[in-house]
Amino acid sequence: MSMWQQLLTDIRNSDYKALARSISLVENEVPGYLDFLASLTPGKASITGITGPPGAGKSTLTDALIGEWTAKGKKVGVLCIDPSSPFHLGALLGDRIRMSNWYTDPKVYIRSLATRGSLGGLHPHILEISSLMQAAGFDEIIIETVGVGQSEIEIAGLADTTLVVVVPEAGDEVQTMKAGLMEIADIFVVNKSDRPDADQFVRNLRSMLAPTFQQDNREVSVLKTVASAKEGIAELAEAIAQHQQLHRVSDRKYWLLAERAFRIIQERRMKDIPKSELLAQLVTAAKEPDFNLFSFINRYQSEK
Repeated sequence: MSMWQQLLTDIRNSDYKALARSISLVENEVPGYLDFLASLTPGKASITGITGPPGAGKSTLTDALIGEWTAKGKKVGVLCIDPSSPFHLGALLGDRIRMSNWYTDPKVYIRSLATRGSLGGLHPHILEISSLMQAAGFDEIIIETVGVGQSEIEIAGLADTTLVVVVPEAGDEVQTMKAGLMEIADIFVVNKSDRPDADQFVRNLRSMLAPTFQQDNREVSVLKTVASAKEGIAELAEAIAQHQQLHRVSDRKYWLLAERAFRIIQERRMKDIPKSELLAQLVTAAKEPDFNLFSFINRYQSEK
């Protein structure tokens, strides 16, 4: 039995070590990984995406949802998308520290992924890795993003349900919230709702969302939680379950998946252009007094 076949068997048996190794092999694009991915058995796990501005309590909310689901006997997989340096590409790993209580729980698997400079804000192999997670037999999968750039939009292409987490004092932020966030949210979670003016904030948020409801002919729930005290978590888990029963697929999801497929095909066609070679030639060309990036690209492509 080949290494890949053994990994497939182990993943189907919920072997977390095999899952961790498989993710690393896919991240590093080890030869054979494409056929390996094509052999994966589709999983039935629902994917919940969690995004929102820094400081809203996304990791605490994730921790609380893990507790809610595992208490019901569910197996939970978590992908934490950490910001990373464009130079060394390492994850900050803050989420893993905050969720360290779950590392010895056999029903929970947590993996931090660096964005690796991905312009979208998610990991460049997030689609492949989430498929690996689904094949591992989890009941619930959470993908928590850094909540910057285009990551909020991309998460909607992966998640069955997208949570946008905000806090009551974010009133001014919500007033100027970009349309993308308003459009991708399936559930708005007003966390830290024990703070003053939380009820007023919820009313304002619902009134802001009303035009979106009418335009898209859909309803977006607004729920209050105090994740640090586990308040409102059972209600949130129920709202997620209800949404996933009613809205498993959508035109928006298909469109965003097509965007991801296009990007993956594009990246694979670029494999024969080593970045080290490109960098070396660019360093030489950039020293020319009349250097023009687009001229350099055209010349580089014609040489290929």
